[in-house]
Amino acid sequence: MKATFINDLANDFLFRVIELRRSKEKTQVMLESVAVLLKNTTWKCGKIERTVVDYLRKQFHKKGESTTSVNEILLSFDLKGKQKGEFIDAIRRLEKRRIIKIEFD
Repeated sequence: MKATFINDLANDFLFRVIELRRSKEKTQVMLESVAVLLKNTTWKCGKIERTVVDYLRKQFHKKGESTTSVNEILLSFDLKGKQKGEFIDAIRRLEKRRIIKIEFD
């Protein structure tokens, strides 16, 4: 009985490690992608989402194009550690709400 319990724990641990690698790979792919501003709205958005939409809006007015690299946005905010994860989550929430679109190269 102890052996099966230990095997179950080991399998659960390996599953979590694999899932962590997949999410890390998804984040790396997202950083290499391009964000496109679809809607010019920040209604019911949090602070990070508003700053992302404002940045994309300003880039559109400066350059005349609505596409910006996600990595460029990240570098312009100068985020470190936990804030990077919150930034990636904010990008995903904006995409889910169809305010921006992430295009992969």
